[in-house]
This record gives sequence, C-alpha cells and structure tokens, in this order.
Amino acid sequence: MSTPYPFTAIVGQDDLRLALLLNAVSPAVGGVLVRGEKGTAKSTAVRALSALLPEVAVIAGCPFSCDPAAPDPGCPDGPHDAGAGVSRPARMVELPVGASEDRLVGALDIERALAEGVKAFEPGLLADAHRGILYVDEVNLLHDHLVDLLLDAAAMGASYVEREGVSVRHAARFLLVGTMNPEEGELRPQLLDRFGLTVEVAASRVPEQRVEVVRRRLAYDDDPDGFAARWADEEAAVRQRIVTARELLPSVRLGDGALRQIAATCAAFEVDGMRADIVMARTATALAAWAGRTEVLAEDVRQAALLALPHRRRRNPFDAPGLDEDKLDETLEEFSGDSPDDDPDPDPDPGPDGPGGGGGEGPSPDAGPQGGGEAGEPRAAESGAGGEQSPVRASQPFRTRVLSVPGIGEGTAGRRSRARTEHGRTTGARRPRGALTKLHLAATVRAAAPHQRARGRSGPGLVVRRDDLRQAVREGREGNLVLFVVDASGSMAARQRMSAVKGAVLSLLLDAYQRRDKVGLVTFRGSAAEVALPPTSSVDAAAVRLESLPTGGRTPLAAGLLRAHDVLRVERLRDPARRALVVVVTDGRATGGPEPVALAGRAARLFAADSVASVVVDCEAGPVRLGLAGRLAGELGGSAVTLDELRADAIAGLVKDVTSRRAA
Repeated sequence: MSTPYPFTAIVGQDDLRLALLLNAVSPAVGGVLVRGEKGTAKSTAVRALSALLPEVAVIAGCPFSCDPAAPDPGCPDGPHDAGAGVSRPARMVELPVGASEDRLVGALDIERALAEGVKAFEPGLLADAHRGILYVDEVNLLHDHLVDLLLDAAAMGASYVEREGVSVRHAARFLLVGTMNPEEGELRPQLLDRFGLTVEVAASRVPEQRVEVVRRRLAYDDDPDGFAARWADEEAAVRQRIVTARELLPSVRLGDGALRQIAATCAAFEVDGMRADIVMARTATALAAWAGRTEVLAEDVRQAALLALPHRRRRNPFDAPGLDEDKLDETLEEFSGDSPDDDPDPDPDPGPDGPGGGGGEGPSPDAGPQGGGEAGEPRAAESGAGGEQSPVRASQPFRTRVLSVPGIGEGTAGRRSRARTEHGRTTGARRPRGALTKLHLAATVRAAAPHQRARGRSGPGLVVRRDDLRQAVREGREGNLVLFVVDASGSMAARQRMSAVKGAVLSLLLDAYQRRDKVGLVTFRGSAAEVALPPTSSVDAAAVRLESLPTGGRTPLAAGLLRAHDVLRVERLRDPARRALVVVVTDGRATGGPEPVALAGRAARLFAADSVASVVVDCEAGPVRLGLAGRLAGELGGSAVTLDELRADAIAGLVKDVTSRRAA
C-alpha cells in the first residue's frame, strides 16, 4: 500500500481540514461536501484523514465490521457473542462514479433465495465503509438514485437490501465525504441539504504559499516514506487530539443561549427545514470538544454557521453560494443574551432589501417592443457597421412546462424524456444480459414451471435454474442534451425584447437543471457563430455566459445551425445514448452572405434528416409578423412557439411532444 500524503503537511485549506476533523470527532455531524476547482488537494486531504482515525476493534471474520463490545443483533453474519476482537485501521472506501446499485448496497443471490430460501448476501461498499470513511469523488456526477441510497444509509446508520420480498439489513455508520467541481454540474438542493457541512476550496493566490505547496509535493513524490516520517510527530499529535476530543464530546454542554443563537441564525438566513439547526448544534459541540472545552461559546456557533449554512441557502443553480458574515455577526450579537426572558423580536424594519426583495430595472407591463413591430426596432445594428450593443440583464425567470424528446431512449437517468432505466415502472421482462439486477418474479416462475417434473421436483420448493431467471424491463425518465441556439444579432437587440429572450432561456436552463440535463449554448451574430458553452452539466455556467451575451450585427442563421449540428455530431460520439433537444431562439431572419435564407433552410434540413427533436422560440414582435420562425421550424421538422406564449408559461401546451406535428 502506498504511503498517504500527511494530513498535517497540507498547506492552507484551513476550513477543509477543520470540517474533516470535526466529522472525525463527531460523525453525527453528517459528513462533508468539498466544492472547488480542480487541483486544490480535495482528494489528498480526504485520503490523508483516514490515516489519522483511531483503530477500530472488530469481530474477526465478520464482513460487516461488528464491534465486539456491542455486536449488531441484526448482522447478516451473526449472531455474534460479545467478547474479544481484533483491531485494524479504519477503512477508507471509495465509491466510483460508475458504480452500480448492487456494488453500493450489496447483492442477494436470487437463485438460491428462490430455490433454497437462503439469504445468501454479498456485502457492498456500504458494509465495507462501516465505522470508517466512505469517499465519493465527483459526487455530483453520481446517479441520483445512488446518492439517495448512500445519504439514506448515512442518515439512518443502516443499509437495507430488498429483492422480491427477501430483505437484509446491516449497520452502516460511516463518515461521508464527497468532493465535486461545480463547473461539472451541481447537486440538487435536496441532496445538498443531506450533507452536514460544506467547504469551498480554491488554490491560494499568495505566491509564498504556492511555492510551499510545490516544494512539499516534490519532496513527497521523491521519497513518500521519508516525507511522511518527517511529519510523524505532527500526525501523532492530531491523532491523539481526535481521541481526546471524542472522549470529551459527551461532556460538552450546549446551553440555552447557544441554542437560541443557532435557531435565530437559521431563521435569519431562511434555511428550509430543521436539519440546519441540528447540524449546527452538533458542529458547535464538536468545535468545543476539539478546542478542549466543555461549554459551547458564540465563536463555536459562528464557525458552525459558516460550515453548515452556505449550501442550504442555495435554492437554485443561479444563487451564489456563501454567507453574509455581517448579517451573521449582527444576528449572533442580537441573541447573545443567555436569559430566555430577553426580547428576541427584531426591529420591524423590513431590512436592506426592502419590500419586494430586489430593486433595479424590471420589465415593463408590456413585455414586447413598443411601436409598429419590426419598424419600431433599431436598424443600425442590422447593418453590421458598429452595431454591437452592451449586454442586457435577463428578465425574471419563470416556471416552464416540460419539453420532452419523443420515443423511448436508453440514456443517463434523469427527469425529462421516457427511457428504459434501472428504476421506474415495470413494463416487461427479458433474459438478463450479464448479472441479474431486477428480478421479474412472475416471468421467472412462468419460465421455470414447465420444467418441474423433468427436474425431479418432489417438495414444495420451486426448482429454478439460471436460464429461468428473467430481468425486469423498467421505464423511467432520462436526462437529455438541451442545446440552445440563440440569435444575438441586431434584429434581436431591442433591450426589452432581449431581456425577455434571456429570461426565457434562463427559465429553460433552470428546468434543465431540475431535470438533470446537460446543456450547451451556441450563439450567432455578425458574420459567424460560436460555441459560447460546450455541452456541460453546469447550467449556472450557461447562465453566466448568457448574462454577458452582447448583441448586434447581421443574422448568420445558417452559421448558427451548422455550428449546432457540429456540436451534436461530436456529442453523439462521446455519449451516443444521450438524446438531444435543440431549442432555437430567433425571429427567423437570415441576413448576410449569398442566399442566406436558402442556406439556412438547407442547414435546418440536416436536423430533420437526423431526426433531432427541436423547437423554435419565435422572438418576432409587433402586430405584423412575417412568420419566418414558423417556416424555420418546418424545415427543422419541429414546432414553433412565440416568445409571448413562452413567457406566459404556455410552451408545453403547444409543444408537449416536439415532433407531434411532424408525426401528423
């Protein structure tokens, strides 16, 4: 086994190290989610922590790491007699992104269960991680149902495996640590809330610290054992401090004053539910124990808030993470009294945000351009000569109805289009390809029944062979690639109209985030098109690019469509199972170059030839409409919806199935 990098040799990253140590002192805190850019020692710190954890006593030979002092009465390998055990280092188990459900929770031998009634169980990673660390790198890329399973196990301290009425339960208490790069996509708020603490990490901008990081890393790579030996005393001191803090933890007193500060802080920052209060209380208690105190102080509450609240205030991917420390200090100061008779009511002043929650410019009652339609729009930008205009802010996003790709896919699990998935309603059965994961009991019995006499069945049990087993075919939902193709030309440059366009795209981006899609952004203006954002799971990155999008120039519609078609071609090679939905946001104009309209039509027909699902958001305004976007939709083989209908939240009624017109 390779020598891990010493935990105490990590330069900087104070919050990360503190959050990990607090969970080592009190696993009830609920784990750590480490968010940050690549190359910031996230994985190094987690692996280094495992070497600091005290050894654990286990019953020899028990694959579920039962404690000999208090064996689990429900252990599948039990029952065990209490007595002496053996000591071993605490494990750190890594959960790979591509892991299956059976690899995570374990698997039952279905054939033996049916034929012999035996609960033959092969433990999974949750059993291996019991009383140790479960580390999930790139947790944001893990399938949602796997994240749900491991978070449920972490919360309950047990894992349940059920297959067709056969049930196995075993203890699964572990320190859960997840790392992620936000550029690759976010976790859902419901899953964020299940992590006790979160830490934002970034590389130091101080040259001296960066020099020290490189110096230590080179020394470690040259001689790992020698480098670790030089830090052995510091490692031993931290290990002993963890043991001391664990022993002190039951004696720490969380007074009423500290509890009132915790409750007031959670209320002031409007976090949902009560989990934040509980996590803050446990974290503040662990902080006091780590400091060698038996009383929780205001400084512990403050530090607990900085670790436990930022990710719970993030309600959608466009919210900036973080905590207003001035507001935090004001709240703690206001509720610093220890007497329950103190008046906790704040001043009825509505606060700095004022009524309505945000000033600035808002859309006018009439969202469309004023005046006589196209004639009322600026023409200077359309000329292409010095017509670029500065970016405008998006209007307020709104809730959209679902846009789905027709047919049944087999892509990554999500929440948009119909697909054959591991989870969902059962629609049929088939012979298993590889390991059996979801048994179709009725189909298995039907397959085995005709052969019972030939197999010499004499008792009540059913004689089942491998060839009889049938895999359940299930239908659920998949995530898609939603590729936005946005017209940023001069004809779109009217400020109110572009604000409404950006608001509509922002709304669809939010919908894509909730449905676990990948998104991409292609823009076109002037004489060319560009990929503003390659396909990614980070919809907040798409929102940032959209917000800074300038407008002006001619309308190279064909260039935009061809660039989008090229993006889809490359993505099909990378992920052939993920189906695409193309959303073209334009007024349908095509200008610049020879025969721009004909060229745009030929480019659009490429999508129809490839059967790519598409919808055109028609941004043409005014009482007189040319219907160019509708013609474009026809060439694409998709449907069109006006911008006003989209803003009125009526898009799904018109394009519930984006190819319904094509099918007709």
